[in-house]
Amino acid sequence: MVRTRESLHASCDALAGFHDGFARVLEIHGHPEPRMSDPGVETLLRTIVGQQVSVAAARSMWNKLIAKFGQPVDLAALNAASDEELREAGLSRQKAGYARSLAGLVLSGELDLAHLPEDDEEAIAQLTKIKGIGRWSAEIYLLFAEGRPDAFPAGDLAVQIEIGKLMGLDERPSEKQLREWAEAWRPHRGAAAVLAWHSYNNVGTAV
Repeated sequence: MVRTRESLHASCDALAGFHDGFARVLEIHGHPEPRMSDPGVETLLRTIVGQQVSVAAARSMWNKLIAKFGQPVDLAALNAASDEELREAGLSRQKAGYARSLAGLVLSGELDLAHLPEDDEEAIAQLTKIKGIGRWSAEIYLLFAEGRPDAFPAGDLAVQIEIGKLMGLDERPSEKQLREWAEAWRPHRGAAAVLAWHSYNNVGTAV
């Protein structure tokens, strides 16, 4: 798990034994703190709402959505709403389609967020049935909402940049390269991503 300080710190320490780059991050920046989000529909709906907009815009849209559909969101009402009603709630036509996709899958029982498969790849396959939720979003959900220790968003730009630096590369590695390297870091790949973000967010201190 990467949801507790103890488990995250233990995984980071294990990574420090795998590669000196991870050890340097810990030496310079210290251990990262765990990040958490709640498992379930709301987190995924917030992900959809927040796509390609600023934090402030996403907050405004979310407030409009819950003002119209309640909190927790009434999925049946959302699923049955017209494009006009969803636009009034702050959603573009595209995001309205994504929100309906999520609501429909949950209401039908095809997607059971309380019992996602234990295998990460199978869980990702379930989550990416939702329109607008790609592999990166699914991996982020598994990492932070479920605390899965080996969920690894290798497509994340900051993760690629920082791990490339840790490996001493002049250029950012591709997602494919990163996934190949990270095989050696199982079952701590989630902590590798968290350490990369930890380093990236402490810009100005060389690693």
